[in-house]
Amino acid sequence: MEPQVHDSAAATEEAPGREIAVFGGGCFWCMEALFETLPGVISVTSGYAGGHVPHPTYKQVCTGTTGHAEVIRVEYDPRRIRYEDLLEAFWEAHDPTTPNRQGNDVGPQYRSIILYVNEAQRRAAERSKAEAARRFSRPIVTEIVRLERFYPAEPYHQDYFRKNPEQAYCQFVIRPKLEKFLKARQRP
Repeated sequence: MEPQVHDSAAATEEAPGREIAVFGGGCFWCMEALFETLPGVISVTSGYAGGHVPHPTYKQVCTGTTGHAEVIRVEYDPRRIRYEDLLEAFWEAHDPTTPNRQGNDVGPQYRSIILYVNEAQRRAAERSKAEAARRFSRPIVTEIVRLERFYPAEPYHQDYFRKNPEQAYCQFVIRPKLEKFLKARQRP
């Protein structure tokens, strides 16, 4: 069976009252775990986008030669959380000043990227990036590009942290990142 593919035209037509956002900020397991905690987020799917190879596999993306980034596709209720709020969480969730790297995860597949599905998202992402630039001492390297295709990652990547909380990567990378994220989100 061929994996489900989402293109930008269909990305916002998933269901009435729901919208889609796509972000990459390092390992998709980390980003997925963080975004699943946000009120108004309906679902988060780990996957690949921004590259040139159709229907990439994890093994292919890990080579760094497909052009794809590990990303998350966030389905959310815009009545409960705005796209701008998701952008704010995106900037808090990773270091957007390190090209092709987040911590020990190195390669173009770990780059910081916002993939917009419409012009309103593009404009909001550009504004948000300009505002975020004032908070960082180094230049932001985040790409902002149109979503052409989203390829869901293999099933074992979905809900990875929730299904594997005792796994070493989850304990030593995701859990501390999640705790830091939740603490930052509690600030007034």
